[in-house]
Amino acid sequence: MNIQPLLEKYSAPVPRYTSYPTAPHFHSGIDCGKYARWLSMLGKGDRLSLYLHIPYCDRLCWFCACHTKHTLRYDPIATYLLAIHREIETIGSLVSRESRVTAVHFGGGSPTMLKPEDMEALMAKLRSSFTFADDVEISVEMDPNDLDEARYDGLAAIGMTRASLGIQDFDPKVQQSINRIQTFEQTRAVVEAMRARGVRSVNCDLLYGLPHQTLETLENTVRQVLSLDPDRLALFGYAHVPWMKKHQTMIDEATLPDLSGRFQQMQHAASLLTQAGYEPIGIDHFAKPQDSMAKAAANGTLRRNFQGYTVDAAEALIGFGASSIGQLPQGYVQNTAATGEYQRMVEEGGLAVQRGIALSEEDRARASMIESIMCRFSVSFAALRKAFPAVAGSLIGEARDFAAGNPDRLCFIADDALVLTEAGKPFARVVAAVFDSYLATGKARHSIAV
Repeated sequence: MNIQPLLEKYSAPVPRYTSYPTAPHFHSGIDCGKYARWLSMLGKGDRLSLYLHIPYCDRLCWFCACHTKHTLRYDPIATYLLAIHREIETIGSLVSRESRVTAVHFGGGSPTMLKPEDMEALMAKLRSSFTFADDVEISVEMDPNDLDEARYDGLAAIGMTRASLGIQDFDPKVQQSINRIQTFEQTRAVVEAMRARGVRSVNCDLLYGLPHQTLETLENTVRQVLSLDPDRLALFGYAHVPWMKKHQTMIDEATLPDLSGRFQQMQHAASLLTQAGYEPIGIDHFAKPQDSMAKAAANGTLRRNFQGYTVDAAEALIGFGASSIGQLPQGYVQNTAATGEYQRMVEEGGLAVQRGIALSEEDRARASMIESIMCRFSVSFAALRKAFPAVAGSLIGEARDFAAGNPDRLCFIADDALVLTEAGKPFARVVAAVFDSYLATGKARHSIAV
């Protein structure tokens, strides 16, 4: 099949759908007071997932689209941590101790910049403020350039269960072009050190579509990563959004692969991973068959949130730190992104929510459809009717109309469900966007769909 016409037709920018509604549609009508009320409604039986955002790096990778800033001094980080401790205390006082923390994720930025004693103090504050499940999953995003024996021991001391390593590409020319110098030997040393300390799961992130990247350099990187025997891998397309992240202007756009080249890179890397025995998960993840993510994909319980694909089934995701996003049964909240303003708000009132959105029944139904498309490449109409009887009929009508009217057969109707075809699966974000009632009303610019 000639994929080029579909690439050209469906490459328009659309959201990545790690939430619905997506963050550009959050508004200032959701504030700290509303957030406090939502938190107080969590109770017995509710599972909590905690995310801590550390928005500092000791180098700025030019490809990065995260909320982070460069610093070579530790003082700003130490001051920032004081605010996070205060926010933890405040939220812990609002949430019932009968709810249980089942997952903790440290992201950034570079959380491995934290001194070991500060990482341990953060975990101690969390454990004193919330009730932890015995089998809590603790994951940390790691930069090998930050790490030393003391930090390895500190990560082991907090009970880390999953190490997440950003690799991108090991080719020196590619690394230089994105300001991310990280050797294979460094990365292997991190994996070995963490496994020696009992970390039972390793995740590696790779990127395609980078400057100067070729099928050969990407294949070399994939084979090196496979030699590390990771439990999971993510294969993300580089999102070039220089209008949003000014440091991306340091990347020469003439060195980026074209649309066809990006797609070939994605297909080739995915083929290498599946040949090595990894199960494809959604649009961009891979896992060993015995991994919990592969099992969740097989049994239909795979989820998607702001950290991407996950097996986390918590009823609430609580974010700490500047720009962090929380997801509660009632809706979404987001802290202010500026670290100085975040610290001021927390010091004055304990919380720093700047915006969010409350969910209507239609929002929940559309979110369910979009998550199902992204996770399972299908939408069960029976499940939709059962969960959202008041709005299911009209949404099913939209799905039937799209399937009937789409000349490229991205999807079809079968067994009372919308099902994406093999040709349609690479364009899952495009199909999901069909059911996004906010998309046409927003002004946000997104990365390309493939």
